[in-house]
Amino acid sequence: MAECENSNDVRQPQHSDTGPLKLSDLLDRGWKIYEEVDSTNEPLGSNSVQVRVKRGMSLLEEASRMVAQLDLFSRNEELEEIATVDLKYLLLPALLGALTMKQSGRDKRLEIVQTARAYFMDFLRRCKEYNISPFELPKSTNENRSPSEESENGRYAAKSAPCSSDLVSMATQRQAKIERYRQKRELEVRLSDVRKAVDNGQADDAISRDFYLLNVRRWVTLCLEEIESIDQEMEILKNMDGLKQGAAKQPARPARPPMKPFILTKDAVQARVFGAGYPSLPTMTVDDWYEQHRKQGVLPDQGTPRRVAVEEDTDANEREEEEKEKKAENDDEESLLKVRNWDDWKDTHRRGYGNRHNMG
Repeated sequence: MAECENSNDVRQPQHSDTGPLKLSDLLDRGWKIYEEVDSTNEPLGSNSVQVRVKRGMSLLEEASRMVAQLDLFSRNEELEEIATVDLKYLLLPALLGALTMKQSGRDKRLEIVQTARAYFMDFLRRCKEYNISPFELPKSTNENRSPSEESENGRYAAKSAPCSSDLVSMATQRQAKIERYRQKRELEVRLSDVRKAVDNGQADDAISRDFYLLNVRRWVTLCLEEIESIDQEMEILKNMDGLKQGAAKQPARPARPPMKPFILTKDAVQARVFGAGYPSLPTMTVDDWYEQHRKQGVLPDQGTPRRVAVEEDTDANEREEEEKEKKAENDDEESLLKVRNWDDWKDTHRRGYGNRHNMG
């Protein structure tokens, strides 16, 4: 039931219980809806928020039609010639663009941002005509270029190195952003002070005029920031559309025919793939192997005569016996003492006596 009432409000915003709304009521209600949507914590894509966005846009569109019929603004007049009560209607295109950006819809995103940019540009042109604040009007986008040309230009710009003029332009843009941010902060501070007097009903014509002019100047800075972000988003969206169209134009790859199964037979093919299936057969006997290594001279004892080793051991034993005999003949006191001590020790110690340590 609530949705039906909301939809009726969207279709017929100019009517109320007592009759059609006044121009000031249309603007005030649309402005209030924008502030509510901008400060809400609900998801932007929720049904309740989108209903309010559509209702606010309908109110502001009706107000814009009434302003055009009344011909409130003209290029031939100055800012001082505009009545104080009419200054607030300069904000209609800016509020319409801001509410348009609140719309959700991924498929229509490019159309949404293009419409919002048109509203912002309309507002900035009117402010430029009345010389409300000094700023440089953004360039209009060339909507006649195809997405493929946009993507090619984007790739060319990305590959080309920035020249000196580009660096100067980038520095100028950065300085302009800093200046706009400073002006925005100053306007918000002044606007908060003036708003208190307006809300309390203590504002005269001068304060009310200052209040609306401050709002218009604040929205000039907001629209310039929004247009910069919109231009970047439009370039991305156009490149995405170009990629989708290019992918759709590419012919589909033909399906590969299914591979036929094959079986390895138990013959020479299987032997070459898996081997013989058993250990290798011997190719020579142990004697043949020994004879082969003997001929190559790689055996451990090859080239070492055993007889020579035996003769060397015999000579060593004979020399040792001769030395003992010489010592006995010469009656060496040291050797005799050693022999006597050994005989005495054997008399008092049995065989194996020294190996019984710690054996109980």
